[in-house]
Amino acid sequence: MTVPMLSPDLQALLHQAAALRESGRVHEAIAAYRTLLGQEPRLPDSWYNLARMLRQAGDPQGALGAYEEALRNDVTQPEEIFLNCGVILAEDLGDPERAKSAYKQALEINPRMLGAWFNLGNVCEDLGAREEAAAAYQQILLIAPGETEPLARLGGLAIPRSANEDIIVRIEAERSRPDLSPLHRASLEFALGKLLDQVGEYDRAFEAYKTANFASAAGRTRTTPRYSRAAQDNFVTQFETLPRAMPFAFAPSAVTPVFILGQFRSGSTLLEQILSAHSGITAAGELPTLHAFATQSLLPYPQALATLARDTTAPYREKYLDLLAKRLPNARGLITDKRPDNFYHIGLIQRMFPEAKILHTVRDARDVCLSTWFTHLDHSQSHALSLEDTGHHYASYERLMQHWKKQPGLQMLDVQYEKLVTSPEAEIRRVLEFLGLPFEAGTLEFYNSPNAVRTASVWQVREPLYERSIGRWRHYEKHLGPLMQTLGPRGA
Repeated sequence: MTVPMLSPDLQALLHQAAALRESGRVHEAIAAYRTLLGQEPRLPDSWYNLARMLRQAGDPQGALGAYEEALRNDVTQPEEIFLNCGVILAEDLGDPERAKSAYKQALEINPRMLGAWFNLGNVCEDLGAREEAAAAYQQILLIAPGETEPLARLGGLAIPRSANEDIIVRIEAERSRPDLSPLHRASLEFALGKLLDQVGEYDRAFEAYKTANFASAAGRTRTTPRYSRAAQDNFVTQFETLPRAMPFAFAPSAVTPVFILGQFRSGSTLLEQILSAHSGITAAGELPTLHAFATQSLLPYPQALATLARDTTAPYREKYLDLLAKRLPNARGLITDKRPDNFYHIGLIQRMFPEAKILHTVRDARDVCLSTWFTHLDHSQSHALSLEDTGHHYASYERLMQHWKKQPGLQMLDVQYEKLVTSPEAEIRRVLEFLGLPFEAGTLEFYNSPNAVRTASVWQVREPLYERSIGRWRHYEKHLGPLMQTLGPRGA
């Protein structure tokens, strides 16, 4: 399709929309593009830009519709559209099967599109399709043999039997390349650490993880804040000095959130996967909504909680429920929101959703901290780069949770990872009773669930329950002096 010539007025409107988009005035840009496209719909690039703005504004369905219009009007490089649609389907709408289809459509147009192959591998991992994911990463290496991220992903998929296996030898060779960026080196070292841990080479695994975290720290941008123990302590103190939460009365909604929270690597993904096998529960995964409210709207946070009135809270509640409805339009009853660090926002939860129940996952601090340090987390989790900082962060979390537990009317249940693993039926029954639901035997076979899993625990929760992660810290005890000193005395 030939792009039409625009009148001077439409040309001016096009420039205005572009200027608004480039200056970050998202909602004004959306209005300008809609006015433009209402008068002249044969503008594929404008549909593309409208789609990007709509996603930024929190309207993923609208973004998909705009991308469809761009395709209908013969946009150039349609594979980019399919790639973007796949990302929206996977990340915003929780529809990995349709995302997978979109990535494959991109690859039909451009079989050498590395981003589509990588995202295809990623979504196959989310779905538990190990062989299909590995094939996608292998395809990248055939096209671009020097790429390191797909090799690291292959390391994450592997189940080695000895330290001499090809994947370990290959990663050890690649990690020494002088041209690697710190973050690419970190990915390889984290993968190597995991592989060596699996074959019982614990000292070598610890050194790989140590190098991985050092490389990850070296790859931080200048604007990424470092972990500050003083700032963390002050943050917790601010919560402790807030007045008690005053719950507000709201009309009942079609869905009721269940917040699964706690430390990263404490069993939250496992618990959500178990509960998702129950007919009365829908899993929403890790939602960014509460964190976005706190960091973008309720400023300064947490001080703003002290004056948060019902009339101010109601729009946040409605927006949260509206986002749930867009992501899971057919869901009713209980929906789990499994973002672990929502433990910072328990006071906000009490105000927004006084009817909500909270499941607090708890695990041996030494296993949690070690597993956190072993995981290639986003730099926003700045404490995870140092065992000492990880221990300090854990201790501050414990302090904050003790504060929350003193709040009247809080509906929260501690769920112990070790009990969930060693006595699953009894613990699952206890959790379901707390949620007001009957026991269903299918929850014991959660590993057969087709639900996508988008966390570092993706492969663990696709196996029957096992106890080998309990007391894992003992393999590394001689290396953990700084962590133990920070954490303080713990049980045997």
